[in-house]
Amino acid sequence: MGDEVSATLLPKVRGKLTPDAPLAPLVWFKSGGTAEWLFEPADVADLAEFLRDLDPAVPVMALGLGSNLIVRDGGVPGVVVRLGKAFAKVQAEGQTLTCGGGASGILVSSTARDAGIAGVEFLRSIPGTVGGFVRMNGGAYGRETKDVLVDCEVVLRSGERLTLPVAALGYTYRHSELPEGAIVVSATFRGEPGEPAAIQAEMDRIAAAREASQPLRSKTGGSTFKNPEGDKAWRLVDVAGCRGLTRGGAQVSEKHTNFLINTGDATSADIEGLGDDVRARVKAASGVELEWEIQRVGLAK
Repeated sequence: MGDEVSATLLPKVRGKLTPDAPLAPLVWFKSGGTAEWLFEPADVADLAEFLRDLDPAVPVMALGLGSNLIVRDGGVPGVVVRLGKAFAKVQAEGQTLTCGGGASGILVSSTARDAGIAGVEFLRSIPGTVGGFVRMNGGAYGRETKDVLVDCEVVLRSGERLTLPVAALGYTYRHSELPEGAIVVSATFRGEPGEPAAIQAEMDRIAAAREASQPLRSKTGGSTFKNPEGDKAWRLVDVAGCRGLTRGGAQVSEKHTNFLINTGDATSADIEGLGDDVRARVKAASGVELEWEIQRVGLAK
């Protein structure tokens, strides 16, 4: 794929540009093809200048921890941007947390705990980065990103840098109206004063609940389908008789039926196909059209 966007056409960068980069090791499902180009920017300016000078026709996609993602087997054309260590810092001041777009939920919540900031404990339980939480309105255990977000800084596909307040993001359940191609480089969260010991206890409670109910030791992609209004996706999947259902190397988790698992050698086509099998069975059993929560990107093989 690397010859379609030739190296000579790419802007100079201070970070790292890799052609034909395997994406399977970078995503939770451990399946899928390569990125035509993988860009790990040195800092926000490096990213902004690269996007500004890149041919507008070249597609760009941001990749976080790859927890809620199926990368199709034919790979991803254009440029995949991955925010590395330079974007993984978290600072606390008063009740406010300033977080890089590449920071994990675990780092955000533990920094908050150490600073005596309560209210962001739920981020401990969401596998992903700040950029992904902001884009998807990530949530768990009764709270979601929109409850704690003040604003975020994004770099648009044009290279323009913008700060967007939470009200500008048009948040609904697991969805934002972030501009297409915008990459979240930082976000500000606000919590409330709390005791570190009580915050840690809440984080422990959440971690234990998650461990008990979800297949965390497996190659999985988190919640597969959005919960329909007034119901739970896992219940509908179960009622449709899909617990343990397989396709190739992919399986519906026996432990939590809203999780798909790569049992070893599943292709992304197996995983996505299994998800579509489940959707068809749920539609037949209960008339509900389940919506994907997991993002599916790239080309089929």
